[in-house]
Amino acid sequence: MQEGRTVFAQVMDFVPRYEFNKCVSRYNGDKHARRLSCYTQFQILSFAQLTYRESLRDIEICLKAVGSKLYHTGIRHPVPRSTLADANETRDWRIFSDFPHVLIAQAIDLYAGESFGADLQSAAYALDSTTIDLCLSLFPWAKFRKTKAAVKLHTLLTLQGNFPTLVIITDGKVHDVNILDELIFEAGAFYIMDRGYVDFGRLYGIHLAGAFFVTRAKANFQFRRRYSAPVDKATGIRFDQTVVLTGVKSAEEYPGVIRRIGFVDPQTGKRLVFLTNNMSEPAITITQLYRYRWQVELFFKWIKQHLRIKSFYGTSANAVKTQIWTAISVYVLIAIMRKRLKLAHSPYSILQILSIVLFEKMPIAEALSCEKIGNEERDVHKQLVFKGF
Repeated sequence: MQEGRTVFAQVMDFVPRYEFNKCVSRYNGDKHARRLSCYTQFQILSFAQLTYRESLRDIEICLKAVGSKLYHTGIRHPVPRSTLADANETRDWRIFSDFPHVLIAQAIDLYAGESFGADLQSAAYALDSTTIDLCLSLFPWAKFRKTKAAVKLHTLLTLQGNFPTLVIITDGKVHDVNILDELIFEAGAFYIMDRGYVDFGRLYGIHLAGAFFVTRAKANFQFRRRYSAPVDKATGIRFDQTVVLTGVKSAEEYPGVIRRIGFVDPQTGKRLVFLTNNMSEPAITITQLYRYRWQVELFFKWIKQHLRIKSFYGTSANAVKTQIWTAISVYVLIAIMRKRLKLAHSPYSILQILSIVLFEKMPIAEALSCEKIGNEERDVHKQLVFKGF
């Protein structure tokens, strides 16, 4: 018999068990639990994410097929799908939403100071949302439109490492701009948003907090120019202006000055106008920052392609939120593991390798050290490769 521990057990070693138990105790998660603890539930749902299981029946069959190896992962016995379904329906989803924030705090420390490409010393965050479509007949609690249901993932992504620092799950009707009321802004940091977040009262709140925003101007933006700085048009910058708002409501909501920067993309010829309250960084740096906002879009595409957040193991709000938060935990756990093991592979490659070797008994560093993977990434798969972390 081969000695050693399974790769899955080694992955779970990166889970701070004490912190997870604190989340469980906070909501009495293990009260009346007989065969399935909250931690085992988290392990099984993490297994489902790592191996691309599509349903509870799928999970049940695969766990049974593992046989004796299952015990060595920390899961003491196969769990019937009815038991797992009940746990997903009844266990407080806040257990699984609090825990990712513990992992996020660890990831922030690991990736602190890591450069993301822009010539900037301050922290930078991209804010956006994505909609997950649901079947109205199965998820009536998430009614979005007359014949459609949906939930929204509002995500604040740190560009130092490209992992979420805050995720808020709402129904599909909540407008993106309302999420600005839920954020606590970090003084000196940059918050990059698209035009859907342009609300001058809320943007002025960011300014008063000592933070900086970068966004795009809407077509009906009303302003009066006060000053124009010299620009190098060879960089694509067309103007760099200091302006005040002249709209009746907007001038009242934002009484200060705003910087307005015009830019022409040299590749596409598209004209863009940016707004920011930062007056010191070069104009070209502001345009580069907005370009990195695309990382949050890639994050959404990546998790929808490679994690299970489009098909759900239950139909209640509790089950849906539990599954989404577990997927986010797995994503951040991979970020932590990648940094601590000093892996050069992309998240895509790590997930693909783990899905195959999860129940092999070998050192995890050895399982993830295949040198040929780097070349295969470039040549073989044509799907989106999110170069996060």
